[in-house]
Amino acid sequence: MTQNSSGRAQGSLEYAVDIALCIDVTASMTPVLEMVKQSALTFHRRLAAVMAGKGKAISQLRLRVIAFRDFGDKGDDAIQETDFCRFPEEAEKFERFVRELQPIGGGDIPESGLEALALAIRSPWEKGLDRRRHVVVVFTDAPAHPLGSPAATSASTYPRNMPRDLDELMEWWGYARSQESLMENSAKRLVLFAPEAEPWNGIAEEWNLTMHFPSKAGKGLEEFELDEIINTIANSL
Repeated sequence: MTQNSSGRAQGSLEYAVDIALCIDVTASMTPVLEMVKQSALTFHRRLAAVMAGKGKAISQLRLRVIAFRDFGDKGDDAIQETDFCRFPEEAEKFERFVRELQPIGGGDIPESGLEALALAIRSPWEKGLDRRRHVVVVFTDAPAHPLGSPAATSASTYPRNMPRDLDELMEWWGYARSQESLMENSAKRLVLFAPEAEPWNGIAEEWNLTMHFPSKAGKGLEEFELDEIINTIANSL
């Protein structure tokens, strides 16, 4: 096989995968969080192995975490997030952040999951290389407060430039001809580990390129579900 001037083999493709993990870290997630954390820490190695088995190599893999609680309960730690971490170079930085996540707080039953989803959607996604996959994964056992609720927006730490409501957030996610979309339609995927409750049910039904695995409080992440996510990413590249 010949190579071009960049040293890349002619006919080969460069794959870029960005994954934003939105993780509920409220007290009700205590039985689940360790399993979610372990899944996050092994995700990149398992994805690389599946890709290698298909004769493909990921040229660039980046992960970020957006851990969320409830702005209406305690705003100062309602969101904890990382930038995208490049693997394997920044694996230690990523793992240190994930291991330090603790399940505390939360207040009432709904949490600030939609704000976390909005932050994930407006991530600085990779726009280069030959093929791209941009994946948002949400882990939660609770419904979410509506966007723009006074109890949340009154917190001094509430993120700037949030969507006004769920309809605007759906515009951010967008469809093929959406003018407001912040996501590349051919690259994006949304995976929900969330209860069969609003707003997650509606998102699963109305948003394109979305998978929903219903979760229950105190139930862990099933192995086959994580494998299905990894295979879905690998098969779509």
